[in-house]
Amino acid sequence: MTTWIIKTDAPGEGPRLAVKDAIDVAGLPTTAGCAAVAEAAAPAAADAPVVASARAQGARIAGKANLNELCMAADGVNPWSGTPVNPLDPSRVPGGSSSGSAVAVATGEADVAFGTDTSGSIRIPAACCGIAGLKTTSGRVPLDGVYPLSPTLDVVGPMGRDVAAVVLGMGLIEPGFAPVPYDGALPVARLRVPGVDPAIDAAVDDALRRLGPVSDVTSARYEEAATVNGVIVSAEGWEQNGHLLGDPAKLSGRVHRRIQQMKDVAEAGMLDWALGARRKLRAELDAILARHAAIALPVLTCVAPEPDEADESDLVLTALTGQANVAGLPAFALPVPLPGSHLPASVQLIGAAGSEERLCGLAAALEAALP
Repeated sequence: MTTWIIKTDAPGEGPRLAVKDAIDVAGLPTTAGCAAVAEAAAPAAADAPVVASARAQGARIAGKANLNELCMAADGVNPWSGTPVNPLDPSRVPGGSSSGSAVAVATGEADVAFGTDTSGSIRIPAACCGIAGLKTTSGRVPLDGVYPLSPTLDVVGPMGRDVAAVVLGMGLIEPGFAPVPYDGALPVARLRVPGVDPAIDAAVDDALRRLGPVSDVTSARYEEAATVNGVIVSAEGWEQNGHLLGDPAKLSGRVHRRIQQMKDVAEAGMLDWALGARRKLRAELDAILARHAAIALPVLTCVAPEPDEADESDLVLTALTGQANVAGLPAFALPVPLPGSHLPASVQLIGAAGSEERLCGLAAALEAALP
């Protein structure tokens, strides 16, 4: 039962909510998918605000969903807690780090899920499992009661089988949340980046053409911002998790190695450069979004890959997603058909800061236009 760290199956009539086990649920420990954390974790004294809000609106907690250890990878593979099975193809990774959240929704074990996203951890598993997910604007959703990886990049957001389920999830987080329908007044900006499988690019293009006007745009900073994300995650992740190196037997070899690498990057003195590059990326994307409804590109450069112990697999999975975290902008992941494949592609729609209502309306319009 690797989808869940703890299964609760709370009774009731409200929507079944899977909560990533990096988010506090009263009475249950938060393990962050890690033996070192789990061993010291007492039951949470209170719900995280996002869970309290959902409960107040009748949501019933289906359980604490599995995840990558310490949220520190994007493939969903976890040697300690097990790896959730990708329901579209068991030979492929489910994506992470919000792996169990995506699988719980994709298999119908939950109506909606909460995940966290630091470099793509909602959008990547959504893309791998063929569901929808929303990375929220930095600072919009409270992070109290959420296990930190990189506090300036971390966000909580909803995941669901379709746009309506993601909207339901946003409503559980923010009562009264309602999408703004897309009216086509502004075109969508199609951002092209190197390294994407041509079939994925073609699938995204075909989906966007069904929606309406699209204009190609370029970015001088988007590729570089993947490195910027890595520098910020390393500096902040080392600060949050460096103490865990004191008991290496309670960490997987991969995560022990990653925390060591975070230390090296943190001590290399690149954070000032990264913060400067972050401001320039945000200015560039804001200028594009002033003239467009959203920026569109794939979530992944390829379909969900097979498991790979190499750390390079994370660089492939996060190549197109960490930039939205760097910029602090909301980003919606929506599956789109990939002709000739049993796996879908996924389009990523990046919106202006605080534009989740319009972004959900745009995603709903695109979803309705798909075959």
